[in-house]
Amino acid sequence: MNSNTDRLRTGEAEQLDVLIIGAGLSGIATACHLERSLPHTRYAVLEARPDTGGTWDLFRYPGVRSDSDMFTLGYSFRPWRGRSAVADGGSVLNYLRETAEEYGVSSRIRLGHRVFSASWSGERARWLVRVRLEDDEELVISCGFLCLNTGYYDYEQPHLPEFPGRERFTGRLVHPQLWPDDLSWAGQDVVVIGSGATAVSMVPALAPAARRVIMLQRSPGYLISLPARIPWTGRRPKLERLRSATVTSLFWHLCRLAPRSSARWLIGRVRRLLPPGYPVHEHFTPRYRPWDQRLCLVPDADLFTALASGDAEVVTGTVDTLTERGVRLTDGRELPATLIVAATGLRLKLLGGIALDLDGEPVDPGSTVMYKGSMLSGVPNLSVTVGYPNASWTLKAELTARFVVRVLRHRRRCGYRVAVASPPPSPQRLPLMPLTSGYLLRSARSVPRQGGRWPWRLYHSFWIDTVLVRGGRVNGEGLTFRR
Repeated sequence: MNSNTDRLRTGEAEQLDVLIIGAGLSGIATACHLERSLPHTRYAVLEARPDTGGTWDLFRYPGVRSDSDMFTLGYSFRPWRGRSAVADGGSVLNYLRETAEEYGVSSRIRLGHRVFSASWSGERARWLVRVRLEDDEELVISCGFLCLNTGYYDYEQPHLPEFPGRERFTGRLVHPQLWPDDLSWAGQDVVVIGSGATAVSMVPALAPAARRVIMLQRSPGYLISLPARIPWTGRRPKLERLRSATVTSLFWHLCRLAPRSSARWLIGRVRRLLPPGYPVHEHFTPRYRPWDQRLCLVPDADLFTALASGDAEVVTGTVDTLTERGVRLTDGRELPATLIVAATGLRLKLLGGIALDLDGEPVDPGSTVMYKGSMLSGVPNLSVTVGYPNASWTLKAELTARFVVRVLRHRRRCGYRVAVASPPPSPQRLPLMPLTSGYLLRSARSVPRQGGRWPWRLYHSFWIDTVLVRGGRVNGEGLTFRR
């Protein structure tokens, strides 16, 4: 009999009301809402990595910064009061850790605790969560409600294509997610492969020290330049949060309703930031509609400034092979490089790789439907945080945290032990995210779906969701409570 079995059979598993998995932006938000609304809840936060912060502790590449404005990326209960609307990664990380400390969450966080499975016991109406520690010791924690705040991508394995000729390349090839501490790019010829938010933020950061920086993209994406600072917001951060959330939501709906006009407007803004005659049609005119993929933020037009000054260059083409001295494209052009940065995206891992089962029956997340964007159909006492694809992740993370608080409060007040969302009555199933990004398409079968109407339908609008998620009865259509 192993130690896990011993603990299970002798009742030695630690007993908690709520267990939060992940100490990043979402996990800290959920814990803070518990502290504020249900202060006597017995809970813990488990973090697999050796420190808190999630994405903002992991990503260390040059130029890492918030991909949303900080007034909406910050929490509603602790508004961002920094001078910049767009913050560097270190500032975001400090903000998260200071928030956790201020609200008493830091003492509840257990580092180096990697959850690898969670089993629901219908007889006990509890989750039995199996955890592996840094020294490979294993333990079991029992909880009444399980909150998965694990983000949406694989922290260990980024998406890195198998480039032909990689073994011939004599320089260094790195992925931004695994940026080495000792890497210097000063005086080097750098090729950044990619056109997403990571590439767009890296290029202007690398350009001043590198000899030459090329952003190599297979196809263009939509970019929008906004001021990094808004002078008057220091005195009214809550008002700026409301303004920013409203403008972002309205702009997204406008892009969906009038994609051609929106595309012309976005491309026209880019054209005005570049020198006359710049090949905007080739490098900054996407083949898809606005918001079919996430829009990239360019604070203070820093990327366009680097391009206009000649410190950086954009090349649109497809990689044929890596050579000894760089990258050769399918059209025969060769780009010299001593350093190649493969900003080629992420590998989706929505539930943090945790294996779920219900009384021994494995749960296939791809066969479930999201209820109010927060619970998996048929899976009791479990929430999953999934942020907005078209706005700040925090806006949706906090709505999910508030919904969990409402479920827990109702369950406690009425003496219920189980809360489970039913599948939608309609057979219609839609993709969870309305984007055509590569990381979503590559993992579509493993991701929960959404239904055709509320509360299984996601509207991807903060204001609509605020009314629907926070209003009405918590035990409404589709959510069943049992004693």
